[in-house]
Amino acid sequence: MVDSGYLGIKNLQPNSRIPIKRSAKHPLSGEDKRINRSIASERVLNENVIGCVKRFKILSDRYRNRRKRFGLRFNLIAGIYNCEIGENDGNFDKREKRGAGS
Repeated sequence: MVDSGYLGIKNLQPNSRIPIKRSAKHPLSGEDKRINRSIASERVLNENVIGCVKRFKILSDRYRNRRKRFGLRFNLIAGIYNCEIGENDGNFDKREKRGAGS
């Protein structure tokens, strides 16, 4: 799923989904608008995750450390994000909250 700026991606990836663009002579039908809305609703989830990961500056800035450790650091950031999401959704495991002594 991409936005309408990636028109040439269909040549590289035939499975990609692109929103339908309107023109002055060809306005969008109701079905086209429904398709565009479904693509946008799926894309917004991915865009929100990318925005949250960019908070850690590993994707938004140039990575200047050892390349060998990039994967480890990125996985740690993804784990932090997943833990944050789990706490917000109420899916956080109750055994971990009680601690080892309980």
